[in-house]
Amino acid sequence: QRFGMFIHWGLYAVPAGEWKGKKIGGIGEWIMESADIPVSEYERFAKKFNPVKFDADQWVRIAKNAGMKYIVITSKHHDGFCLWDSKVSDYDIMNASPFKRDILKGLSVACKKHGIRLCFYHSIMDWHHPDAQAPFYPNYNDGSRTNPNFSRYVQNYMKPQLEELITNYGPLGVLWFDGEWIKDWTEPQGKDLYNFLRALQPDIIINNRVGKDRKGMQGLNKDDQEYAGDFGTPEQQIPSKGLPGVDWESCMTMNNTWGFKSYDHNWKSTEDLLRKLVDIASKGGNFLLNVG
Repeated sequence: QRFGMFIHWGLYAVPAGEWKGKKIGGIGEWIMESADIPVSEYERFAKKFNPVKFDADQWVRIAKNAGMKYIVITSKHHDGFCLWDSKVSDYDIMNASPFKRDILKGLSVACKKHGIRLCFYHSIMDWHHPDAQAPFYPNYNDGSRTNPNFSRYVQNYMKPQLEELITNYGPLGVLWFDGEWIKDWTEPQGKDLYNFLRALQPDIIINNRVGKDRKGMQGLNKDDQEYAGDFGTPEQQIPSKGLPGVDWESCMTMNNTWGFKSYDHNWKSTEDLLRKLVDIASKGGNFLLNVG
């Protein structure tokens, strides 16, 4: 169970790192923030998101043949677009795009068929929702700002969507949170969300980013049980001595971006990736390797 596939996929695959003829720096899935794209303009990518060649069975077979035991896919990234048929929002694959197929449902069926554990990444931050970070344009990621309606977003939008994800796609392996650094999110909210999800699916594993400030990002102090989350999430790094006594997972890109960028060809070699896998596994960690 040491090796998994991370999949970053969403509307950001359409611009693929370019906006109005310019190559935008940074990681591909952040283009809405990096290029200061207004919500109304970014929404137009949904009409172009029509992945007719999507083959869930092929994706899962590729993961299985690589020796991966689980898949973590972006159900919703920071841009707010949802890859499943959500009854809570129309900003999803079924209503906003011409594709009109539930991508998560397809992966759920294929994972069950091939014995792979399905897991969902989910962003707490949401640049599209008016009760979250949408009003912060052009700096959606402004760490100094708060939204007075954020608790309404959590109760009426985020939690109902997570309930859909945790009840409609069978037993999940992991809920993998991100975007928890926003000023509006608090540790008590993280604990509440953790308990809410555990009540719905008692066996699910939840990463440390459900709480605040990624407790354990660099080390995970298990002496203090007063925070939410089950495992640490070192990003683009391998702890030099592992994280003794703690469950952890290093997530890494194959090139320099998580979401697809058409011109990023800076691929790590097979030898490099294999060495990373051996290094991580020997230290007791998991390796979550990304495909954009």
